[in-house]
Amino acid sequence: MGISLPDTSVEDEHESLDELAQLARTAGATIADRFVQNRTRIDGKTYVGSGMIERIKRAADVHEANLIIFDNDLRPSQGREIEKVSEIKVIDRTELILDIFARRAQTKVARAQVELAQLEYELPRLRRLWDHLERLGGGIGTRGPGETQLESDRRLVRERVKILKKRLKDVDVDRAEQRKRRGSMTRVALVGYTNAGKSSLMNALSGADTFTEDLLFATLDATTRRIDLRSGHAALLTDTVGLIKKLPHHLVVSFRATLEEVADADLLLHVVDVSRPHCERYLELAESVISEIGAGDKATRIVFNKIDRVHDDAVLDCLGRKYPGGIFTSATEGRGLDEVREAMQAFIENQEEIVEVTLSNEDGKTIALLHERGEVLSKEVGDESIAMRVRVSKPEAERLRKVGVVQRQTG
Repeated sequence: MGISLPDTSVEDEHESLDELAQLARTAGATIADRFVQNRTRIDGKTYVGSGMIERIKRAADVHEANLIIFDNDLRPSQGREIEKVSEIKVIDRTELILDIFARRAQTKVARAQVELAQLEYELPRLRRLWDHLERLGGGIGTRGPGETQLESDRRLVRERVKILKKRLKDVDVDRAEQRKRRGSMTRVALVGYTNAGKSSLMNALSGADTFTEDLLFATLDATTRRIDLRSGHAALLTDTVGLIKKLPHHLVVSFRATLEEVADADLLLHVVDVSRPHCERYLELAESVISEIGAGDKATRIVFNKIDRVHDDAVLDCLGRKYPGGIFTSATEGRGLDEVREAMQAFIENQEEIVEVTLSNEDGKTIALLHERGEVLSKEVGDESIAMRVRVSKPEAERLRKVGVVQRQTG
């Protein structure tokens, strides 16, 4: 069930419902019917009005449906009223996505992130569970067991939320330390709409074994692998959680540790499923979410994936003209992978400097780091010192300048 308000078009809402249907199928549901209602404003009591609820109820009776899914978030009172009138279980888009995430979460971090999002979403909705225990009336001596149980549940939920936030804060610290230990190596993040083929591309480029499936949100955890490029260069490639239209706020907050991999990246590879109808629309939607999480100004290359599913070359030619820097790939067939590697290589080379440094022969640690993090172009060994000409990243060059070993920048 979706609504089209004056600031949205019916086409946009139908597109959103198509995605909602795909989410529902991912969760294991069978779609019996769908509705879009034109409204000037949302009904405060039942979201779509009692007449539409009755219409949905009749359709549910015909199809023997047992669930109504709304495309937008419902207030707790609206969910209760719709269930009361329709006598059918009601969930909204956020509840559906949280259910999928709960099924997909594999690691302790992902499970903690999902649980936190679920608890924060359910906290104001707990009353629905205890309505049947509440007593009418008020004042001293009229407080019923339902209210007591409700307060107890809310306290337990808040305590659990506090524990999960502390646990995820520790994860933030650990991941920050991990990023620090990675040094100045260029970080590249695969981003894009869910099910665009990011994990398949990750596997094809790195030989990783990231889980892939033709369903939404097949991957929740960020996976990072080293990619060796030519001329001794390397990059850290990270596969991130898929983006989606109307990304629930609870998920943005709970998955902060994962999404920070996007915000901290040096280069974004924006993967687009080119076989999807109106793929440019999904590119734009993903870009808006990327901006929302603070990564809209990152250097980006667009990767049009799944070209093996496109049988009209004119479609690819048109996109190539419109996006001249676009890379066309098929992760499953291994096509275009060299172009992706070249894009990373070119970005790294553009972020480098050639510096001349002089070190004590006894400074083995710095000498080893220069060999590890840069490309040693030449070196002259003296009695007490060693002069090296090294190609390093700009952040590494700045670090060397700060410690006072750079004699000259040569290019």
